[in-house]
Amino acid sequence: MARKRRARKMYGVLHERYPYAHCELDFRTPLELLVATVLSAQTTDVRVNLVTPTLFSTYRTAADYAGADRVELEELVRSTGFYRNKAAALMKLGADLVERFDGEVPGRLQDLVTLPGVGRKTANVVLGNAFGVPGITVDTHVGRLARRFGWTTEEDPVKVEAAIGELVPRTEWTMLSHVLIFHGRRTCHAKKPACGACPVARWCPSSGEGEGDPVKAEQLLAYELAPGREEEYDALVAAAASYPHDPAQPVPYDVAPTEPSAAHR
Repeated sequence: MARKRRARKMYGVLHERYPYAHCELDFRTPLELLVATVLSAQTTDVRVNLVTPTLFSTYRTAADYAGADRVELEELVRSTGFYRNKAAALMKLGADLVERFDGEVPGRLQDLVTLPGVGRKTANVVLGNAFGVPGITVDTHVGRLARRFGWTTEEDPVKVEAAIGELVPRTEWTMLSHVLIFHGRRTCHAKKPACGACPVARWCPSSGEGEGDPVKAEQLLAYELAPGREEEYDALVAAAASYPHDPAQPVPYDVAPTEPSAAHR
């Protein structure tokens, strides 16, 4: 099967499995998503979501971050790790937004990547989920799966992004990113993928590298796919069916995920 045809088939099957896939960082505005994405470096979305309610109620504008008390800001983001660097980055980011963009988060890739600490990955997260502009977010999951699936051999995120973009229609780029991230977190784990419970194993050239026994593989599934959480999964699928396919307006995810075990990462 040609690579493009196989990639689109795999995406279609994965989309059926995760029709509710969306950005798992909680946010209401482009600024909140930008801040949350900066904080997500070297930590989990679950951890960031524990921090941001207080952070967002304290700092509501770019000017608030620019004029923040460093010690106070550091304390608020401490649990996300590298808190001194992250607090400094948020203050610089706020100042740059105020100085160059009237305190508003720009909605263009070429502008976003000029901001302190914002690369293509962060920019695509913001564009795809806050502005509805299609983008491919190449995080650790997307890069790993693209190589395992045989979609590319590239290691450089920019080259991976370009390779994936040739395989799937632009209109699907944001949802594709969500679906791959969900699959990477729930099934295709870095250390021990659950190949025996993977719906796209038949088209995956790496199938068999992980746990091939279906019963054992099922035990490796995480979050809402984990054994015993079938009702939660069914509820999410049902909710997704009642919402339009719009990555910028994700299906409400009311089932709070828990941190997966080390074996699932």
